[in-house]
Amino acid sequence: MRTRNSLETLRLSLQASVDALYRRRACDIDETYIDDYVQLDWLEWNGGGLRLTTVGENICLQEMTKLRERADTAKA
Repeated sequence: MRTRNSLETLRLSLQASVDALYRRRACDIDETYIDDYVQLDWLEWNGGGLRLTTVGENICLQEMTKLRERADTAKA
C-alpha cells in the first residue's frame, strides 16, 4: 500500500485532523491526508462525512502516549 505522505507525517498530523473533524472543519484537512487516512483505514466515509475508525483511534492514542513519555522524560 503506497500513500502520498509518509506514515510519520500522517501520524503526526492525525490529531490535528481529528480535531478539525470534531470542529466540523474537514475542509481544513489536506485532501492528500484524507485520501491516505482512508486508504490506511484511519478514517472512513460515513453518510457523506468522515469519521475516525477504531484503527485511527488507536493511532491517536499511540501518538499521545509518545508525547506524554517525551514530556515526562524532559521533566526528569
